[in-house]
Amino acid sequence: MTTSWAPPAVRAALFDFSGTLFQIGTYADRIRAAMAQPVDDAAMDVILSGLEAGLSDPDVIEAQRGRDVSSSAHRRAFTAWYASVPELAPVADVLYGQLQAPEYWVPYADTGSTLVRLTRSGVALGVVSDVGWDLRATFAHHGLDRYFSSWVHSYEHGTEKPDPLLFRHACRELGVAPEETLMVGDHPAKDGGAAAAGLRSYVLPGRATPGSCRGLDAVLRLADRV
Repeated sequence: MTTSWAPPAVRAALFDFSGTLFQIGTYADRIRAAMAQPVDDAAMDVILSGLEAGLSDPDVIEAQRGRDVSSSAHRRAFTAWYASVPELAPVADVLYGQLQAPEYWVPYADTGSTLVRLTRSGVALGVVSDVGWDLRATFAHHGLDRYFSSWVHSYEHGTEKPDPLLFRHACRELGVAPEETLMVGDHPAKDGGAAAAGLRSYVLPGRATPGSCRGLDAVLRLADRV
């Protein structure tokens, strides 16, 4: 006689930051704010095309290596990319400052409701993010920090996802086993890599614009909290 096996109940959920719970405002809006002068649509198209081309610049590519392992590396990676566009070089530091400014980040429309429902159902929550600064101020600005009991920032640990160290550290802080934990993100290799640390993982499909729904209701179903 055989018995069916069921995975342990989900007691904790870990979330990525950008592209999962939050998205930053559009580049066009940020660039206009940084330059503090009118930029017409034609000029903006040239600047945005320059940013796209900059991603293929060898110096920019090199600056991305180990981007999230320290705050200095993170700043260097982004400012090098911004400065690859001549029009943006004078405001590269301003644009980077926007990344750290809570008011430039927008939670997805279903972020708050998902966190509320998970918390009310007894699921412990943590953040695991490849990032170069402390995210708590951004969550607090939007009234969402109260739901989280663990904050794992890659730059504070000198490594990046999918290093098992980051996921396991969050599990220890939440007092749960990896097999009782669900990692939610938007990057197949980085966030999906949590499986190698013994967690379950869910990679959100596609993209969503700032302020729209991200499809986080799927997390409630996976955690059996609907």
